[in-house]
Amino acid sequence: MDSRVFLSLSLCFLFLLPDLSHSAIRFPRWLGDKKTQGSVIRLPTGPSNSPVDPTRVTQLSWRPRAFIYRKFLTDEECDHLIILAKDKLEKSMVADNESGKSIASEVRTSSGMFLRKAQDEVVARIEDRLAAWTFLPIENGESIQILHYEHGQKYEPHYDYFHDKENQELGGHRVVTVLMYLSDVEKGGETVFPDSEGKETQPKDVNLSDCAKKGYSVKPEKGDALLFYSLHTDATPDPMSLHGSCPVIEGEKWSATKWIHVRSFEKALKKPATGGCVDQNANCGRWAAAGECEKNPVYMVGTEDATGFCRKSCKVCSS
Repeated sequence: MDSRVFLSLSLCFLFLLPDLSHSAIRFPRWLGDKKTQGSVIRLPTGPSNSPVDPTRVTQLSWRPRAFIYRKFLTDEECDHLIILAKDKLEKSMVADNESGKSIASEVRTSSGMFLRKAQDEVVARIEDRLAAWTFLPIENGESIQILHYEHGQKYEPHYDYFHDKENQELGGHRVVTVLMYLSDVEKGGETVFPDSEGKETQPKDVNLSDCAKKGYSVKPEKGDALLFYSLHTDATPDPMSLHGSCPVIEGEKWSATKWIHVRSFEKALKKPATGGCVDQNANCGRWAAAGECEKNPVYMVGTEDATGFCRKSCKVCSS
């Protein structure tokens, strides 16, 4: 089946299923494969990890397609993610449009770090819930990135789909972005879509920052999750998905980002470029000098199933 058709069908399932409250959903003859006939996708259960609740999801915009899930995370989950990240933050980077390499830029002034997939039970539980909500496999997603914005820090409007071929080879374009807000922000820090069709009709609250008034904006509220698509249903880039993080004026902003690709991101990482002896992040040298090769070997060096991001700096390449 053509990947664009599969993507469209996935989106239809996401928003047309009448009830996601059951502990399991059956898909007879999914994609016509007899081996998966009657297969079951298990959704998380339990008081601390209730299944996806569509009654808490509201459509914000259709151009771009954007949705807000109120209280997607519990307060305890938000606090836990912040604790995991607090002492491991580094200056945030951006992808260079030409080379695809991570570079420093005044366009993005926050600090952040990546968690490992399924790093602990809480992280694994959140990843399962994200897969259930987006209806996209866990393997298509990147690791969750925790971001911290202090006074005046921001991320200028940008696209989450790629302009360079190098990043597109890692699972294709990012089709979905989920921004999970881990804290309230006293003033500023809104997510803004400057080109959204709703920017003229959205009521402009007096408490919004001047930056937020320049487009359709979403105010960070602890536990909420904002989902938007960077691609149209035919898998072509959506220029209306241009978005940014407004400067924090009062307080601080914590968020967690989940980028999900069209294809498997995990399988793409298993293919080592240049014999696997490369650094895939501009910060690798500094991280290695700080001892991260030993402290965070899964991300830095890798495992039998996935190549690490900083193999060259960690000096683990075979001769």
